[in-house]
Amino acid sequence: MVFIDFFFFKHKIIRLLKCATNFLCRAVRLKGLKYSTRAKMKPGYQQANVVILHKDLADDFEAFCRANSSPLPLLYRSKCGEWSCGPLATGSDIREDCPGYCVFENGVLMKKVASLSSYTPQLQDMVTFYLGCSFGFESALKAAGVPVRNVEQGKNVSMYKTSVACIRAGQFHCPMVVSMRPVPEDKLDNAAQSTHGIPLAHGGPVHIGDPKLLGIQDLSQPDYGDPVKQCPGDVPVFWACGVTGVEAVQSCKPALAFTHSPGCMFITDQKAETISPLTLEPAQCHLSFCISQNPQHYSIASKRAVQQIRAIEELVVEDPGSRGIRALFLQDELLKACLSLSHSSSVLITTGFPTHYMHNPPEETDGPPGAIAMAAMLQALRKEVVIVTDGRALEMNQHIMRDAVKKGVIKTAVPVISFQSNGPDSALHFLCHDGDPTKPRFDHLVAIERSGRATDGNYYNMRGVNIKHLVDPIDDLFTTASTIAGITTTGIGDGGNELGMGKVKAAVKAYMPNGNLIACDVAADFAITAGVSNWGGYAVACALYVLNLCPIHWRYLHSGLGLSLTPDQQSLWMACLPTVAKEEEMLHILVKYGVRSGKTANLGLEVDGLTFHPYHSDIIQQLRNLTLA
Repeated sequence: MVFIDFFFFKHKIIRLLKCATNFLCRAVRLKGLKYSTRAKMKPGYQQANVVILHKDLADDFEAFCRANSSPLPLLYRSKCGEWSCGPLATGSDIREDCPGYCVFENGVLMKKVASLSSYTPQLQDMVTFYLGCSFGFESALKAAGVPVRNVEQGKNVSMYKTSVACIRAGQFHCPMVVSMRPVPEDKLDNAAQSTHGIPLAHGGPVHIGDPKLLGIQDLSQPDYGDPVKQCPGDVPVFWACGVTGVEAVQSCKPALAFTHSPGCMFITDQKAETISPLTLEPAQCHLSFCISQNPQHYSIASKRAVQQIRAIEELVVEDPGSRGIRALFLQDELLKACLSLSHSSSVLITTGFPTHYMHNPPEETDGPPGAIAMAAMLQALRKEVVIVTDGRALEMNQHIMRDAVKKGVIKTAVPVISFQSNGPDSALHFLCHDGDPTKPRFDHLVAIERSGRATDGNYYNMRGVNIKHLVDPIDDLFTTASTIAGITTTGIGDGGNELGMGKVKAAVKAYMPNGNLIACDVAADFAITAGVSNWGGYAVACALYVLNLCPIHWRYLHSGLGLSLTPDQQSLWMACLPTVAKEEEMLHILVKYGVRSGKTANLGLEVDGLTFHPYHSDIIQQLRNLTLA
């Protein structure tokens, strides 16, 4: 009786088919055709980038992969001198199984070869790293209804070196390489969701939008692969790319090293994963939002984080004075403003509304507490923060800041400065180094309860009294910022006469008392409406906390590089959230300097005619409950 080992023959057949595929791929290459056809030769199977190094460098390179797992997801590390890869492909031989290889000597590409068999003696002392490849998620994109333009155009994917530095490990350091696929705007969420769940094929995108934000100057000139044309309505989407390993080899300059030739990957026997967006939990589901058009920039957060922030936004738009402010409300302005702030590095905050022109000082208690709450969280997130206010109130606000630090309202003092217009270019020189619009000092401006310039050039309180003589032209900073690429603006208000609320001035004129007169004419990119402006500032602090605890947003914010959040970071951020005790102390400080409630001019623990207890304290506690849920 003859016994047949079907398991043995099954794998032999698979390897024979794979060898036939590789043979066809080599034939394609020899005929000068594009290797994008390679992805079609064995569709639906995971592919791998390859780096082969001397054994003395192997531990450093593995550490480099672990520290930069998005561009270099490690599938398998071979033993020294091992050219098979059983866990990925039975019967494989890395000397032959890629249709093309790069040979590096001292970090310099010396030649490309179709086989490494002639290097067998040297390979005895070398270790092979198999790294995940984005071609492995193209089937997932197709399954999610996302067109794959490079495949449609019969081209290899476009790959670019970026200005984003990988995390160094031992002798290895290099810029990250990314692949780019144009995606229709209405398919961005599908593209992010379908790839996020496949970390061994680089996971979700690391950037969506203007390539210059990654240091890529010209999409038509890829460093590797082929240029891929965008269709109308497409947005460039960038994923980390395993060709980063090639850059790492070049930076380390080993005596001898090998990589696959870009586009000529090792094909495994493992099926590529596909993820159905319908099966994702809210914490895993991606939602993308445009946060800037100049330059074009999208950010990402989980559906769960978005839902939390929307609940926060709904809470603070409560209208305790029944003034009809709901008519000014635009959904997701809080979310988009905070996504933008999360990506920022330097933020300028302005506040100060001298509504009490008959008193000295004329300021009100709405505005400064919210400004300091935002500043505290931004500082904790390692943003540079500066507050700008009226020159006549500069010394008082500097003293308020000093006392806020002393009483524990904020950990570190924020510089408080003023702006004076001395000519048509004053705002430009204030915002940009040497007045150069390509070198902005700040990438986000935030106004909270700040007097806003009306259409006639005057500044009005809610009663329609002109207070222009008490207001410095900080509006000029916002109007100038609107002409400078890379500076985003946010306005927070509760009546429509505040700086930045010009975005909703039509609604202000239609629905607010004295609206035709008082409406601010200066629009911000985002206009956050709140029942009391301080609540809007507290909401920004809480939303920033939610976003930075969202693993999806955190990964995207850091371009897929680095470690996860630490408990110490979370504790630091939590300590910077608004609390009832801190905000009550802040009001005590304002009262000490004679700052009064906006609606009543009472000198006490009151904002906009509402006593701190129970009104404001209840809102703060509810905000904390929503944030920490």
